[in-house]
Amino acid sequence: MQASESTGGERRNLYQRRMLEIRGAFEAGGSGSSAIAARTSAVDEMVTGLWREAQCSNRYLNSGIALLAVGGYGRKELFPYSDVDLLFLLDAKINEKDIKESIRRICQEMWDGGIRVSQAVRRIAECERFSEDNAEFTYAVMDHRLLAGDGALYSKLANDVVPKLLDRDRNAILDGLLGLTEERHAKYGSTLFHLEPNIKDCPGGLRDVHVRGWLRAFEEKRKDTATSDDDLGFGQAVEFLRLVRCFLHYRHERDDNTLDWQAQDAAASISTGLNGDRQAVDPAYWMRNYFRHARSIERALKRAIEDLPSRKRQKKFTLKRERAVESSGEFRIERGQAILKPAPAPGAGAEDPAHHPEVVLDIFAAMARTGCSLERSSEERISHSLGPISASLEEGPALWARLKEILLGPHAGDALRAMHVLGLLELLIPEFHGIDALVIRDAYHRYTVDEHTFVLIDTLHRLEAAGDASRQEKGSHADWAARFGSLIRELPHPALLYLMALLHDTGKGRSTGDHAEESSLMARGLLARLELDSYESELVLGLIEKHLEMSSTLRRDIFDAETVRAFAGKVQTPELLRMLTLFTYADINAVHPDALTPWKAENLWRLYIATANYLDRSVDDERVGAQEARELVERVSALVPDQRVAVAAFLEGFPERYVLTRSPEQIRTHFNMAERLNTDRVQLDFRYAPSVSELTVVTPDRALLFANMTGALAAWGMNIVTADAFSNRNGIVVDSFRFTDTFRTLEMNHSEHDRFVKSIYDVMIGTISVEKLLSGRRRGRRKAPKIVVEPRVEFHEEASSHSTLVEVIAQDLPGLLRALSLTIAAHGHNIEVALVDTEGETAIDVFYLTHNASKLEKKQQRALRSALLEAMEENAR
Repeated sequence: MQASESTGGERRNLYQRRMLEIRGAFEAGGSGSSAIAARTSAVDEMVTGLWREAQCSNRYLNSGIALLAVGGYGRKELFPYSDVDLLFLLDAKINEKDIKESIRRICQEMWDGGIRVSQAVRRIAECERFSEDNAEFTYAVMDHRLLAGDGALYSKLANDVVPKLLDRDRNAILDGLLGLTEERHAKYGSTLFHLEPNIKDCPGGLRDVHVRGWLRAFEEKRKDTATSDDDLGFGQAVEFLRLVRCFLHYRHERDDNTLDWQAQDAAASISTGLNGDRQAVDPAYWMRNYFRHARSIERALKRAIEDLPSRKRQKKFTLKRERAVESSGEFRIERGQAILKPAPAPGAGAEDPAHHPEVVLDIFAAMARTGCSLERSSEERISHSLGPISASLEEGPALWARLKEILLGPHAGDALRAMHVLGLLELLIPEFHGIDALVIRDAYHRYTVDEHTFVLIDTLHRLEAAGDASRQEKGSHADWAARFGSLIRELPHPALLYLMALLHDTGKGRSTGDHAEESSLMARGLLARLELDSYESELVLGLIEKHLEMSSTLRRDIFDAETVRAFAGKVQTPELLRMLTLFTYADINAVHPDALTPWKAENLWRLYIATANYLDRSVDDERVGAQEARELVERVSALVPDQRVAVAAFLEGFPERYVLTRSPEQIRTHFNMAERLNTDRVQLDFRYAPSVSELTVVTPDRALLFANMTGALAAWGMNIVTADAFSNRNGIVVDSFRFTDTFRTLEMNHSEHDRFVKSIYDVMIGTISVEKLLSGRRRGRRKAPKIVVEPRVEFHEEASSHSTLVEVIAQDLPGLLRALSLTIAAHGHNIEVALVDTEGETAIDVFYLTHNASKLEKKQQRALRSALLEAMEENAR
């Protein structure tokens, strides 16, 4: 027993020394492929040694069982912290009980040595069937090799069972593989252009390399074995990703494949290339190198899928069945692919259609119109024809006509992506080159700048295709899409909106402060080349210059007449307003999938309606509010029989924002809560939802009310996303907080709901102090922020006729809103309206303040600014 333990300890020590040697060689400049091959060899030695030991003590291991490496281990691709996949393959005769303990010991020894093992025990008959419920097992077995054991049994699996399985269940296996790939891509928005990509699972990652390999295993032996430029590019891309994944594993000391910002900085500081070619470079440049390689892998997988029989292609990968279409006889659309007419033979005197700009642009217009893809050889011919295309490219109205046709196609985003990959988009619009795979770090955007642009254009086209709003569930994403979709269908110049969308962020490619202004300057050159008339040019430039105005206005009280009046003065015309509204909707949506909440969509729509009314002068904004308020009193009174006078008294003095942002049912609830204040001075209404919950308090106004509520919510780990604070003429406060459950406390423990409400109630009535509640919550070590947000405090006198607006921009940290609220209260100011928003790690909190029912004086503003900055600094410690 002691000898066995000694042997096991020595083996583990030998393995760990070998791992240190491999890491040292990698960090000294070794390649990723060398590192994973070396680890595979070291694990092979350990596994085969353990097998030999086990055989000595268990004669049942001598025949009828084989030990196989499968999955990544079977491919000899063991990254530094990858799991080791083992398959213990049994024949029909062996009794599993006789070898169970030996298998356990082998795996336990590996775990003790620091190796994560994923083992499976299967009889060979079980490997003959494909199960959709366990498809991953079949894909793992496709990459197999013998480590030890019964060679004849393994030979049967390798030469008989697996080939027959792949042949018999080919269709089901392919369907399952493409389905899993589609689902995985969908988790990442079906794009490789992420600011912090997972280099294994994202589109264009190492998992796609494996999928391509499995698909090619189904192909017949190729007649043409010549190596193409694409194959060389694919090989370089695989080498690069192997290098980066090894780097990430060693950096994190676990199987973590996320290329976050800190990892990008570290990788760029030491590693730019392969085979020892390492030097420090700019992280943005390094990431562009990553995206170039990921594109190569994405393209290789796409082509492997295109080589499959068409009926095997799944949803995202399906090539649309379009009728053959001729365009000037120079190309056709067949089986969902755009195919150029064959190039003429050398000396024939004719020119290759790929050299003609009008033919090439007609092809991409057809792609935008139909959703077809570009056939492989046609793509290669166009990519090698940029010189001739540039030489004969005609600008002016002819170019605008073709570009407009592309932009207006329902699949414009995909057509533009294809043009971008080939370099054709930059040939037409050199201004776009600066944002190619550009990473802007703000912890809010998910995609690179160019991909954000394409997603924005996709969103606009989806709005065009949205259905009738009357048939959608009110407040749903489909409802809002239908409402905004009605606007885009009414635009007299929709192509100008798409052109503006294409150009709006080009200024980010230059190192200046105001990218909207820079984008406008860059757009002027293109508009001149396209020879747009002065009206069209000014409309596009106006949109670009003002493309952030509506988003920033949403952070104001959009129910304040001054806010609407100021915004209307910036847009000036109904057409610009409609286009800016549509752009803002799509721009927010293109930040990341969850950025456009129903709450933001509703506020955007309300701002559009209020501004449209102001511009049209068809309805006076002051009377609109009064009329709607009167109608709402009637509707609420109808829900509360015989209480018309009491309802009117309750609503008296509330700002218009309260009346217009609450449904009659919600106001009835608040009214009934206020009616119960005689028996209980604090009334709470808690509405739980897994995504965003809401808590409303109705109570007589008093000092620190808002601050205590924010503190109580913070003590429970709730992240406040929006907050409203209102009071009526009688001093009754209605404060509403919408928040997310950061630690899923309420989701995982429904029994905690009552305790949560009770603790908030106790704070409100003074039974327990907020400080005590907060002290019960241990302050853990905060993660370092991805970006550092410098705190700012800005006052805006003109934003409201009755309040002083203060905007606070700071690092989004727990307790921030409470710290701000306490500071405001300590200076004796009253919060009339609070608007809370978060973009990534940036908190943007806006307060409408009064002091003794008046605006703040300059002296008070200066004192409050200093105090708020000091409070934020203290909260960050």
